[in-house]
Amino acid sequence: MLEWKGVMPAVTTKFTAEDELDLELFNKNITAQITAGVHGIILGGTLGEASTLTKPEKELLLKNTLNTVAGKVPVLLNIAEQTTKDAIAAAQNAEKNGAAGLMLLPPMRYKATDFETVTYFKAIANSTSLPIMIYNNPVDYKIMVTLEMFEDLQSCENIQAIKESTRDITNIIRIKNRFGDRYKVFTGVDTLGMESLAIGADGWVAGLVCAYPAETVAIYELVKAGKLSEALTIYKWFMPLLELDISPQLVQNIKLAELATGIGSEYVRAPRLPLQGKERERVQAIIAKAMENRPMLFNYKSL
Repeated sequence: MLEWKGVMPAVTTKFTAEDELDLELFNKNITAQITAGVHGIILGGTLGEASTLTKPEKELLLKNTLNTVAGKVPVLLNIAEQTTKDAIAAAQNAEKNGAAGLMLLPPMRYKATDFETVTYFKAIANSTSLPIMIYNNPVDYKIMVTLEMFEDLQSCENIQAIKESTRDITNIIRIKNRFGDRYKVFTGVDTLGMESLAIGADGWVAGLVCAYPAETVAIYELVKAGKLSEALTIYKWFMPLLELDISPQLVQNIKLAELATGIGSEYVRAPRLPLQGKERERVQAIIAKAMENRPMLFNYKSL
């Protein structure tokens, strides 16, 4: 059963130099996530370069991840499609192939109205028994899922969680005040991770966790145990890295960090290309400084 809590990495998709899926390296990263104590794995998000993946590749990634995880944590698939029909098909296929849950974006490439967006979400939710997290990111996807819309979505019992990425962490309190525990709330912005957990977020859909799983899980566990000072020590060190997540080149940034920690490569799929020139040097300098000063972690697994 899917429990909506904790750190859930939105994992990157690993490619070879020949632009094929690199399942060996991908599995190495997934194993590192599990060892660090993450609470779930999310496939096919923005970080996973989902828009460049074929349907067979998505199916292969899901089946491969389920095999690697071996039931230790739930595996979720992100749904980001241009049509309701395609989104329903993707959701049903994910359920057939063994996904434990879904993360659901609003309609892609079309700025749907509130009514259209709610209708889209309901149609997908009603097509599957899988539990669903709604991804609320108006900054990047230009559609705001309002409290009134979440009120309407309560009729779908399997819509159970929200990835809150409005950049306004007080929205977490508004959601909790209005709906209590009807929806579990995850922060979706790395640079607001600790603050969001401290004011009541149930979990963290994280990005830099792809390269630094132990540090991310440690922050979550320490905050939930009330050890804010210990968590803040790690978070202060982490912040320059976390800022790499709030960039149009977040995929390239995070893959460079994965390369530095030995659990990834920097291969991306075109039209994305590896970072070049001064920007590459800037990002590498941030990563190098962080690696030189990587903190000793508290025994967070015993909390």
